[in-house]
Amino acid sequence: MMVRGEAETAAHLTSKYFSAVDYAVFGGMLLFSALIGIYFAFFAKQKQNTTNEYLMGGKSMGIFPISMSLIASYISGIALLGLPAEMYTFGTQYWMIVLPEIAVSFTMANAYIPVFYELNITSSYEYLCLRFNQPVRILGSAIFIIKMMLYIPLVIYVPALAFNQVTGINLHYVTPAVCIVCIFYTTLGGLKAVVWTDTLQTIIMFFGIIIVMILGTAYVGGFGVVFNRNAQSDRLEFFNFDPDPTVRHTIWSVCVGNYFNWLASCSVNQAMVQRCLAMPTIGKAKITVLILALGILSIVSMSCYTGLIIYAAFHDCDPVTTKLVSKPDQILPYFVTQIASNVPGLPGLFVSGVFSAALSSMSTGLNSITGVLYEDFVKPSVKKPWSEAKASFLMKVVVAVVGSICVALVFLVERMGAIIQVAKSLSGITAGALLGTFSLGMFFPWANSAGAMAGGISSMLLVAYISLGTQAHIASGKISYPKKPFSVSGCSLEQLSVLNNSTIPIIIEDASIGVTAEDVSYIFRLSYLYYTMIGVFTAIGVGLLVSFATGANKPQDVDPRFLSPVIRRYITYDAKQRQKYFDGEAYELRSVQKKLISPAS
Repeated sequence: MMVRGEAETAAHLTSKYFSAVDYAVFGGMLLFSALIGIYFAFFAKQKQNTTNEYLMGGKSMGIFPISMSLIASYISGIALLGLPAEMYTFGTQYWMIVLPEIAVSFTMANAYIPVFYELNITSSYEYLCLRFNQPVRILGSAIFIIKMMLYIPLVIYVPALAFNQVTGINLHYVTPAVCIVCIFYTTLGGLKAVVWTDTLQTIIMFFGIIIVMILGTAYVGGFGVVFNRNAQSDRLEFFNFDPDPTVRHTIWSVCVGNYFNWLASCSVNQAMVQRCLAMPTIGKAKITVLILALGILSIVSMSCYTGLIIYAAFHDCDPVTTKLVSKPDQILPYFVTQIASNVPGLPGLFVSGVFSAALSSMSTGLNSITGVLYEDFVKPSVKKPWSEAKASFLMKVVVAVVGSICVALVFLVERMGAIIQVAKSLSGITAGALLGTFSLGMFFPWANSAGAMAGGISSMLLVAYISLGTQAHIASGKISYPKKPFSVSGCSLEQLSVLNNSTIPIIIEDASIGVTAEDVSYIFRLSYLYYTMIGVFTAIGVGLLVSFATGANKPQDVDPRFLSPVIRRYITYDAKQRQKYFDGEAYELRSVQKKLISPAS
């Protein structure tokens, strides 16, 4: 943290605050988002007064808005600020996360989504009840809710810091105001309002990044200057084939490890699945997945390239070292203030883009949490089905309550900085357990409910031990990751005056790869990108062992609707089984829905 004098000096050097045009751009984004919610609540032909309309958009959504909403759901303000900071600090190896996108999209579209779509379910965790039992379903739902309740405050807090960087307005004022708008349109308009505001916000997000990228390239002198300055600092590193799993980022951890991270985020995550299931046909759902991959490829690449631009601009005067910004995550908004002097409205557009990513993540999370709470906790526990009006009203109340809790948690995040690391660790813990449990059900017909429960819990415990132990060692200084070199040789005396010593030499940090660790167990030095993969294999391995120990299923006895099409084709059914599963009305979903409504069965 900067002391008061340092903060005042930094503010003086970066005091290019919002103009009236900037506030108009930012306010316009919030206004249009609110109007979309009002439209779908009061003026649209189909009002959001049924559970099908509120949670699934009546299964009548188009490819374009759902695709934009999927992109917005995946890209948060954390990514928009964090990716440039990663390139600036550690180099370009992480950029290669775009490579596993094609494989993830193919796997998602052909192995996972067809199962959810054929079962005609609302919550992805309903599948766990159908394939295993109600306790496994509750476990999965509870993990998801906890994860989202920790994730939503983070995605709001990070762009609030960016807003503070370019405006000087305290985040205590901006955070509640912005969140109230998000809660307002999500509560009123349901999934359709969320999807269409996501579409608006995705367009703003893309437009903001493109403008900053173009102006930034011109600011530093062109593409050649950008890549030459980054090459001179050894930042251009794309294919590090070091097999050592303790190296923070290699081609193996970024591609193989991140494949499982993305697969967990996209294929079984309620926020993603709910949007795919809102499509009228499975074919259109697969098209949206393809567009999702292309959209993520584009926005990730542009964000990473922006990080190279920022380094090229500050190659001889690092703002983090000179304390012009307190940490690398604020380097992008600081850069925007430097190039915005001749572009009215650019800071407003930039902050609108970052907050658009945050709002889309928040609204998607609130809508998804509502669906999970209603479908997995409320609906199975009531003896008599509620009326559509009563259920719709309850879900709107849940959105408002959960949204308010998340706003309060934003201030808890601010006061307890360490919770950010804990929450990020929790993401890996829950992702591996959930993807492993779903995969156990879809790809291993021998697995039973005891195996699913044991596998999911074991996965969480193991990855929690690794992840939280690693964070503890990082906090104590026993583990550190070498950064790329930085310099302040070109800083002015005014910039250097922030520090006590105005004659700072060139600062060069060891650019070597790997982990610097002393007396730390090997397991805590593993790259964090492998956490989800470890969790997946643990859940599957333990799940199969327990299943066979407690009486594994016969593959032919498992309803083929619960298995991935990839596996289903290899199971041979006799005539009686084929009649049971595939002939006439016996294959309809009435038995499935009965099991969901009466979980004790």
